[in-house]
Amino acid sequence: MTPQQINLVQQSWEQVVPIAKDAANLFYNKLFELDPSLRSLFSEDIEEQGKKLMTVLTTVVRGLKQLDKLTETVWLLGRRHNVYGVSQQHYTTVAAALLWTLEQGLGTAFTTQVKDAWVAAYTVLAQVMQAGASYEYASFDDWQAQQT
Repeated sequence: MTPQQINLVQQSWEQVVPIAKDAANLFYNKLFELDPSLRSLFSEDIEEQGKKLMTVLTTVVRGLKQLDKLTETVWLLGRRHNVYGVSQQHYTTVAAALLWTLEQGLGTAFTTQVKDAWVAAYTVLAQVMQAGASYEYASFDDWQAQQT
């Protein structure tokens, strides 16, 4: 990701934060519309899940300029999601639901440049999560040692 892309993601996310509850509802409604089988991976309290999602996204987005400090957390998040039954194909569905939600929430502020920046951010984060989910490496430290 370029510094400009990071800025675009961070600036656009700050516009979402005030409408986080509505954005979470939009996201999960779209996610379950795209793949109804995903509903079974979540607890009945989707509102609480939405709060967790928005908290995680806010933390990650605000930390993009120092992503190296978040990498282990993101990797472990992928490991945990694997335990919940999240598969590699679900990352594509989540990306589609996230981009759609951002488009709805940001309206005309969701420019091509903003979309491209979000695609870049999601790609980086999803790759780290998928590495954590793969169990190819026994631990984050093993994975990180292979990255250098």
